[in-house]
Amino acid sequence: MSKVKITTSLGNITVRLYDETPLHRDNFLKLAKEGFYNGTLFHRVIRDFMIQGGDPDSVNAPAGKRLGTGGPDYTLEAEILPSLFHKRGALAAARQGDEVNPDRRSSGSQFYIVWGQTYNDGQLRQMGKQLEMQRLQGIFQSLAADHRAEILQLRREHNRTGLQELQDRLVAEAETKAKTLGPVLTEAQMEAYSSVGGTPHLDGQYTVFGEVVEGLDIVDRIQQVETLSGDRPKADVVVVQATVLEG
Repeated sequence: MSKVKITTSLGNITVRLYDETPLHRDNFLKLAKEGFYNGTLFHRVIRDFMIQGGDPDSVNAPAGKRLGTGGPDYTLEAEILPSLFHKRGALAAARQGDEVNPDRRSSGSQFYIVWGQTYNDGQLRQMGKQLEMQRLQGIFQSLAADHRAEILQLRREHNRTGLQELQDRLVAEAETKAKTLGPVLTEAQMEAYSSVGGTPHLDGQYTVFGEVVEGLDIVDRIQQVETLSGDRPKADVVVVQATVLEG
């Protein structure tokens, strides 16, 4: 079991890294051992949502400097697993958006720790419907991308009938595929989000690769700090050191 202690200017946070996400686990351990995170900031903090850090450009960054785009010269293959979700205290990898990163590859260094909020049953049911629609749309868009050449040809031919028939076929195929994936929110997720809280709308979108095992109160303290434009804390919250814990 791999653990890393993140010593911050507001207190210590210890995270456990999941063996189910070995690429992210090993990369986080490597960077911690190299001292990569030492001196970086939690540069993006949104109350009742999450705290984000790991940008090397944030070291000694002057006030007003744009942060959030730095990192090593590589990204990581996504390791998005249904069993690992965004409950409060989850450690996940930041990434660029789908429009430029359709494979949802993770930043080589930037991470966030979830805070979120708790939800009642009605809110979770409504969110589940929204997430199901988003999943269906995602599947449809993927299928449409696979048929891009055919779609372009039908458009060139102004074949509206053919386009409608193809769309209907892809919608039916997407619905069938979505049904095989099971519920968007499992019983474990419903239980976690109604008790400890989290950010369910991020599930399936980002790689969750660990969780806070000590210092959740420090995460709470950080997520409540006063922020300026760009969600940067008014007073810097510094990662003094990230230390790999043996055993």
